[in-house]
Amino acid sequence: MTGLEAVSAFAAGFAGGLVNAIAGGGTLATFPALMALGLDAKMANATSTVALWPASLAGAWGHRRHLDGAGTVIARLAVPSLVGGALGAMLLLHTPSVMFARVVPWLLLFATLLFGAQEAVARKLRSAQVEACPTTGWWAAAMLFQLGVGIYAGYFGAGAGILMLAALGLLGISDVHRANGVKNILGLCANGVAVLSFVVAGVVVWPVALMTAAGGAVGAGVSAAVALRLGRAYVRGTVIAIGIMMALDMLWRAWR
Repeated sequence: MTGLEAVSAFAAGFAGGLVNAIAGGGTLATFPALMALGLDAKMANATSTVALWPASLAGAWGHRRHLDGAGTVIARLAVPSLVGGALGAMLLLHTPSVMFARVVPWLLLFATLLFGAQEAVARKLRSAQVEACPTTGWWAAAMLFQLGVGIYAGYFGAGAGILMLAALGLLGISDVHRANGVKNILGLCANGVAVLSFVVAGVVVWPVALMTAAGGAVGAGVSAAVALRLGRAYVRGTVIAIGIMMALDMLWRAWR
C-alpha cells in the first residue's frame, strides 16, 4: 500500500467513524471509498466490516447503562442475529464478484434510504407512551425478522441498524436509548460472526483495514466537536446525498 493509499484509507475510516458516532451509517462512507482505492466490491465490503467492528464494540459498551431490563429481548434476538450474520457472510463469500458488483448499487441505495428514515424511526420510538407486552406471535415474527436483518447485516450491512430499531419498536421498546443499546448488541453479534467468516476466508485486505480502523477511532473521538460545529442534520444530509450519488454512479458503471 502506497503512502497516498494509506492516507486515503485513514480518511475513509475517519469519515466512517465520524458519521457512525454522530448519525450512524458509517459504512456509507467507508465502502465507496475503499472501492475507489481499487478493492473489488466483495473485498471492500469485507474490509469495511472488519475495520468498523471495533467501533461497534465501543458503541455497545457505551450504551451498556441503558440495557437494564433488556435481557429477555437480547437473549431471544441474539441467536437469530448470530445465525443470520453467518448465513449472510456465507452468501457473500459464495456470490461471484461480478454479480455482487451489480447488486451493490441497489444495496447502497436501499441503505441510504434506510439511513434517511432513521430519524422518523427514532421519533416513532420516542412518541410511544407505553411499552407493550408482546405476544408469542409477536416474538416469533420479531425473531424471524431479525434473522432476515442478520442475513442482510452479514451480506452488506449498511442500514441494518435502522431495520433493527424498527423491529424493536414493534416489540414495544419505546425508550430510544434502550433501543439503541439493544441494537448495538445485536449488530455486534451479526457483524462479529461476519468478521470471523471474512477473516477465515482471507478476503480482508489487512493494511487497508488497519488504516481504516485507525481513522475510524480518530473520527469517533472528534465527533462531538464536529457535531457542535456542523450539526447532526448537516452531517446526515451530506451522507444521504453522497450515498445517492455513489449508488447512481455505481449503477451507471455496472450496467453500461
